[in-house]
Amino acid sequence: MRKVLIINASARSERSISRYMTNVFVEIWEQRHPNDTIIYREVGQQNIPHVTEKWIAGAFKPSELRNLDDIEALKLSDQLVAELKDVDVIVLGTPMYNWSVPSALKAYIDQVIRVNETVLISKDDIKNPYTGLLKDKSVFLLMVRGNMGYDPGDFYEHMDFQTKYLKTVFGIMGIDDVKHISLNGVGLGEDSLTLAKEKVEQILN
Repeated sequence: MRKVLIINASARSERSISRYMTNVFVEIWEQRHPNDTIIYREVGQQNIPHVTEKWIAGAFKPSELRNLDDIEALKLSDQLVAELKDVDVIVLGTPMYNWSVPSALKAYIDQVIRVNETVLISKDDIKNPYTGLLKDKSVFLLMVRGNMGYDPGDFYEHMDFQTKYLKTVFGIMGIDDVKHISLNGVGLGEDSLTLAKEKVEQILN
């Protein structure tokens, strides 16, 4: 039995296409794997705090030397990191905001990329300093864009700062099994829900 973490990063609720995609994903997954456990992490509508000076001080200090301020500053981060370590499959549904990821998702990522927790950093090899600590996990990226042209070879490929960034982030944390789909043009009046369902079905085949 596997644990599947669904991360929703859209600021929208019922009008969110990326949330619709994660819902379709869960529906299909539960049909195929009824014994798996699904858990949810809200990012787009939850206050994920930005990294602070106290956070940095605590994160780069050995755990046995942390004081109460350090522990409090890292409290949510510790929960989010433990959650990632505990699951087998990570499903991220996210829109593209201003050619990249929502700021709330960036704040979440800053909370979970932790030295000695999700990544080791070596000063001995400046060309390859990162060793990811999250092993034996897979990621599904379900990405939504308002405009067209962001896929490889398209006219706005150079403005897609969403796909490569997210694949790089999970790769640095040790997850190489990253599958992704992108639904483009949802702001142009297309039948987005039908296309979204087809995209999710494709990634699960």
